[in-house]
Amino acid sequence: MNTVDPSIPDRLGRRPGGLPPVAPLVRLKRVHALMASGETIMAVALADSLFLSISPDAARTKVILFLAISMAPFAVVAPLVGPAIDRMPGGQRLVIFLVATLRAVVMVAMMFNVDSLGLFPLAFAALVLSKTYSIAKSALVPSLVVGDEGLVEANSKLGQISGIVGFIVVFPAGIVNFLSTPAALCFGAAVFMAAAIFTFQLPKDVVTAGVKAERLEVQELHSQQIVRAANMMRILRGSTGFMFFHLAFWLRGETAGTAWFGIAVGFGALCTLGANTFAPVLRSKMSVEKMLLATMIALVLVGFLAGFSGRIVAGIFLTGIVNGAAAIGRLAFESIVQRDAPDANRGRAFAQFETQNQLAWVLAGLLPVIFSPSGKVGFFTIALSGVAGCFFFIKQKPRARRGPTATPDARSRDLEPPTH
Repeated sequence: MNTVDPSIPDRLGRRPGGLPPVAPLVRLKRVHALMASGETIMAVALADSLFLSISPDAARTKVILFLAISMAPFAVVAPLVGPAIDRMPGGQRLVIFLVATLRAVVMVAMMFNVDSLGLFPLAFAALVLSKTYSIAKSALVPSLVVGDEGLVEANSKLGQISGIVGFIVVFPAGIVNFLSTPAALCFGAAVFMAAAIFTFQLPKDVVTAGVKAERLEVQELHSQQIVRAANMMRILRGSTGFMFFHLAFWLRGETAGTAWFGIAVGFGALCTLGANTFAPVLRSKMSVEKMLLATMIALVLVGFLAGFSGRIVAGIFLTGIVNGAAAIGRLAFESIVQRDAPDANRGRAFAQFETQNQLAWVLAGLLPVIFSPSGKVGFFTIALSGVAGCFFFIKQKPRARRGPTATPDARSRDLEPPTH
């Protein structure tokens, strides 16, 4: 007679022997918390390293090179390998495991290259791996939750976990880094390896089950409503990449620039946490279209105010607004896809959109590195991106909507059979 190990749950989280079940999403939250912790530890460890201390001109050349290289996985590999991974049982789980393992290897390699130029390719390898994890996570989440509201709530919770964990871990990471930067990097490697081990507890879900996108799915994902929201989402994600590299290089020429940059990153993470916490509340109070429009208006207003000010504090505040707007915009965008593309495969769709958003982040990040704008010019650029978003919102307004613009529970739509 076959015996079952009571410590091993099935894919739905049920465990024999009367033990309480562990939901698949809870398992992903554990992995995500560890990945976010490792990311924070690496950021703290590199804060005073050669990566941020060499001359701006030398850094600029290398950042341009490696940002350009980092686009390759998203522009070439993702469209070719991505569909095969989606059809593989446990494919996204395998990707997350490989990313976590490689992140640990990169951290170990950084231990021996803290004060050498070899740190640059390692840092950008970590960047590519981080974005790859984000895509894999976006593809996996829809298969771990039930219902449209569950998906929005799940992504909101994962965003909150990133902010909370990052805030907590920064203190022990800072203490270890004060003693030794290699020790902090070793600490991060151990955390990433723990994440890799926990990925084995994720279910072997298949994102697309070997089914190609049908004509109805393609039509739904290319509707005016979704195209408009996707364009605005790319503007938001591109704005976050632009602000990150703009502040990184602009503040290098200011007094205590590294400290100011650290404050900006921390404030941005705090605003992301707040946005992920309150975005579901906003969604219950206003339409998702109005949420997206509000994010664009925020970029316009705060961008122009920061541009006219030109002060460091104004730039830090703008960074927080950009990060928070991106978090709110993501939840609004997901709601629009759920509502207007009920027949689309959510895992495949969100993986594709996330890949496009990561490309926008990289391309927008290249601009301040190449052109080195002043603080004011960079802030005005964010304002103009918000103007472009408002333009898309007005110009691409659908002539006939498929559903109400308020935010009703989309699950009622899913109960009805699709009309072909």
